[in-house]
Order: sequence, then structure tokens, then C-alpha cells
Amino acid sequence: MSKLYQLFSNKIFITILWFGLSFFAAFKMAMGHAINNYLIYKYVFVNLLHQHNLYIPQPGFYYDTNHYGPLFGLVIAPFTLFPDGAGAVIWTLFNTFILYKAILMLPLKTEYRYFVLLICAHELMTSAYSVQFNPIMTAIIILSFVFIRNGKDFWAALLIIAGTYIKLYGIVGLAFFFFSDNKVKLILSLIFWSVVLFALPMLCSSPAFVVQCYKDWYLSLSDKNLHNAVSDMQDISVMGMIRRIFSYPQLSNGLVILPGMLLFALSYLRIKAFKNVHYQLLILASTLLFTVIFSTGSESPTYIIAFAGVAIWFMNLDRPVTPFEIFLLIFALIITSLSPSDLFPKSINRQYIKPYALKALPCFVIWLRIVYETLTRDFKPQPQAEMPR
Repeated sequence: MSKLYQLFSNKIFITILWFGLSFFAAFKMAMGHAINNYLIYKYVFVNLLHQHNLYIPQPGFYYDTNHYGPLFGLVIAPFTLFPDGAGAVIWTLFNTFILYKAILMLPLKTEYRYFVLLICAHELMTSAYSVQFNPIMTAIIILSFVFIRNGKDFWAALLIIAGTYIKLYGIVGLAFFFFSDNKVKLILSLIFWSVVLFALPMLCSSPAFVVQCYKDWYLSLSDKNLHNAVSDMQDISVMGMIRRIFSYPQLSNGLVILPGMLLFALSYLRIKAFKNVHYQLLILASTLLFTVIFSTGSESPTYIIAFAGVAIWFMNLDRPVTPFEIFLLIFALIITSLSPSDLFPKSINRQYIKPYALKALPCFVIWLRIVYETLTRDFKPQPQAEMPR
């Protein structure tokens, strides 16, 4: 048992596993020419450059449509210099690296950070199979939290606004506003970056076209939201579970999201705990989970965001952990992380997990547990968690 613990806490082993699984997934998809998501990303930049509508179908180049903001065109631009297969692999490894660095900056003990990587490694591979942006979005949320804690409000604001202009999810970084020691600076930085990043895509396009892009983006997201509820691939959320389990497709999102927001807000009643690192990590975990389980746009590869929340929650628990807490982690690992893979019985996944959006269930239960902890946990003054150097 001790040898297994040493292996699973070994920096070199976990680092190889982290990057190796992602590389394997991306390389496999590139060799099979299954990189449609990457092609969508690539043409955000190409279309921005040539001032062609970013949100209309282009079946000659890719299927489906783009749902990212014009700023994303500048993020993906350097990768378009490579052949598509190589670009997709390099893009995936870049995502993997950014999230790796973000997790290693968490205010946890060094070995705990590596356990977070270990817990998330398989879910990261699921995202890598889709060559998606979600690992960087996870990193954006985590780094927004880290920078605010470290007094780097200017750079936290950059990430929050960039994440919002790229995929909207970045706006949840505002959940950490109350952890800032200089809230005025943070607000002014948010305003500054809102203006700069709004205008930045105009450098390779035109002001009129970029303004029109944001209008088109709004319409695109509105249309996508209507279709998510009837998609087998998306709406893997609390609303999706209710809709599918009870055969109630007309369920209003607001009936679920508003109570969820109220529960999330209740966590902030512990004002005296705002400076406690364990409380702060609970809010980070809650934010990462909430972002996914209450979004109709959530699909299987999106769950790297939520699963980072699961891992941070577990490694932030008081030691020793209880049998129930271990059960919740195992429940999440099996149903949320492993269910889409070949390691899980395909018949169960096809008949139960996927049709009823049950991938969201463990994350929802853990999120409720986190809310309960924020309200009841004894946040006594404790030594600060080991900080990254």
C-alpha cells in the first residue's frame, strides 16, 4: 500500500501520466482526422482575418458551428501556422500545460497539488479526445482565484475578461471578488481590460466587423441554448437530468438555476471566513462545479472544469477524510470520469448514464456537500497551506 501511495504521489510519474494521456488522445484523433473542433477553432481566426461571419456553417471546412467570441481568434492564431494534425496535437498539449501550471499554483501542500492532477488526469484525457478549450478555461478560473489571493488583481481581471470574451464561463471568476484586498483596483482593472480586449481583435480585422461579431455571437448562443435541451451530447447538467429522468423537456432552466444561485450565494454568509484558505478553496471548488452542472451547454468534455472542482474539494478536506467523503470521490470517478471510457461497461453507459445525463449526478451531490461545508465547517485559524514557490 505504501509503495502504491509513493507511486501516486510521485511528481515524475504524475507528470508523465498527465501529459502522456493527453498526447495519446490528441495524437489518436489527429491520425484519424477526427479534429473537427480544432478546425472550428482555426477558422475563428481565418474568418476574423477575412471578415467572414464567424457563426454561420462552413460545411466545406468543418461541421457544426462556432460558439466562441472573436477574441478567441487571436488565441488560436499561432497554432494555425502548423498543418492541421500537428496544430491540433500542439494545441491540446498547450491546454494540458496551462492547466498543469495552474493546478501547481494552488494554495495546497505540494503533494496535494499532484493528487489533484492525478484525480483529474482521466477527465483531462476525455477533453483531449475532443481537442477542446475546456482545460484552459479551467486554468483561467483557477488562476483568477490564485491571482486575486496573491494581490495580482490586474492580471486576475485580465483572465476574467478574457475568459468572458472567449466563452462566457470566465465571468465566474467574479465569485472571488470578496477575496481581493484591493477591490477598487480590481474593478478598475476589469473596466480597463474590458475595453482593451474588446478592441484587440480589431487589429487584424475592422472595428465594424468585430462589433457585428459580438451581435452575431449573442444570437448564436441564444439559438444554441434552445437546441441544447434536445441534444444527447449536451445539457449534461442538473436541468438535463431532470428533463430526461422525468421526461419533462419543457422544464424552464430558471426553475433550477435560480435556486442553485441562491444556494451558491448562501456560502458567502460566512464573512469571517473570507480570509481562510480552506474556505476560499471551497468557494473555488463550488465555482468550478457550478459553472458546469448548471449550464445547458455542458457536454462530456466540459467536465474537466467540474472535475477540477471535485479534486480540489477532496484535497481540501480535513484529515482524516470520512468514509462518506471517500465514497463521493469514488462515485465521481466511476460515474462522471470513467463512464464515457472503455473502462466502463458500455451497455450501462448507453442505457442509463448518457440517456439520463447521469454524468452530472456525482458532481451535483458533491456540490451540495460543498455548500453544506461552507455553511457548517469550523474554519478555525490554521497554518496557511504550503504555497507554491
